[in-house]
Amino acid sequence: MPTEHLFATGAQAASDIATRIATILSDAIAARGVASIAVSGGRSPRPVLEALSKVPLDWTKLIVTLVDERWVDPVSADSNERLVRETLLQGPAAAARFVPMKNDAADAYAGQAAVEADFAALPWPLDIILLGMGDDGHTASLFPQGAELAQGLSSSALTIAATPPVAPHQRMSLTAHGILQSRHIFLQIGGAEKKAVYDRALAGGAVEELPIRLALLQDAVPVEVWISQG
Repeated sequence: MPTEHLFATGAQAASDIATRIATILSDAIAARGVASIAVSGGRSPRPVLEALSKVPLDWTKLIVTLVDERWVDPVSADSNERLVRETLLQGPAAAARFVPMKNDAADAYAGQAAVEADFAALPWPLDIILLGMGDDGHTASLFPQGAELAQGLSSSALTIAATPPVAPHQRMSLTAHGILQSRHIFLQIGGAEKKAVYDRALAGGAVEELPIRLALLQDAVPVEVWISQG
């Protein structure tokens, strides 16, 4: 079962997540000389990344990458890379090594092999994977009803190209295998609607129905969940 951290506000949860991340990354650098984290995009991670950027770490020994990415130009407002560069990779934190999930290929499917090669070269397992969860229970870009969902759940590859059933843009995403190649999985949940989805996922059932279950209903990697009312 996940370890849960309960907070009244998302801002309080974000501050606590950033502190926890910083501790683990600092310990990883001390133990192995390198630390690694994959982060999610969207609104919820923004305050976490902004807080983390202000933490005194040896940023030159940190590798930052993404859980998933929309196949858009990195300057696009929809780009998770842009979010990370604008929030986390600021000031001293800009010295971290960033590994993108988007390249110059015409589409995500054409670009997947090169992304996979870049990710295979990372120091697995990653220290932290910071997941998000949609109202439909998707995590990364592993969507219920997605054409690539079965492959994303069963593949031995680290990454997969996918087209969401509803959301815009082709995606590049970690697979379930990639997500579980980590030392810590973190999840941030805010608001009553997502808390209800989280509770339903935790109660058990098919991973295909609520893909977040791939993280919640396993015991190989410790999972911590930050839950806030707003």
